[in-house]
Amino acid sequence: MLIAALLVNADSISYRDPASSKKKVLENLSQKLAANTTATTAEKIFQVLLERERLGSTGLGKGVAIPHARVPGLTHTIAAMLTLETPVAFESADNQPIDIAFGLLVPEEDTDHHLQHLSRLVALFRDPEICDKIRHADSAEAIFELLLSIDDD
Repeated sequence: MLIAALLVNADSISYRDPASSKKKVLENLSQKLAANTTATTAEKIFQVLLERERLGSTGLGKGVAIPHARVPGLTHTIAAMLTLETPVAFESADNQPIDIAFGLLVPEEDTDHHLQHLSRLVALFRDPEICDKIRHADSAEAIFELLLSIDDD
C-alpha cells in the first residue's frame, strides 16, 4: 500500500498545524479529509473520528496518532495528515503528546483494506528515523516527497 497515494498530494497535509487540543486535531483532520470526498462532510467525519476515539485513543505513542474510522457511503480510502506546531495531549499509549496525526477513513464494509492500511501506517510511524525526517521537513511538499520516496522502497 502506498502511503503517498492515499494522501493524493501535498494539499492533504497540514504542515505546522495550529491545533492546540485533541478535539482541534480531530476537527482539522476532518476538514482535510472532507476535502478529498463528496460522500460525506467534515462534520460527519469529525463525529465518526470522535466516536472512534471514545472506544480508545488512536495515539500510538512516540508522538504519533492515527485517527481512523469506517464511514458509510465512502467508495474508497481517503487520508490526510497534520504535523503540529506544538505537541498536544492525545491520551496516547505512552502518555506523551503527539505532533504527527495521520487520519484514515475507509468504506464501511472494507475491513480487509482498513487493517492492511493501519498495519502499514503503524509500521511506518514506529520507525524513529522516518518520524524524525517528517518532524524536520520544511513544508507539506517535503513531507509528501518523503512519503513518496518511502513508497518507492
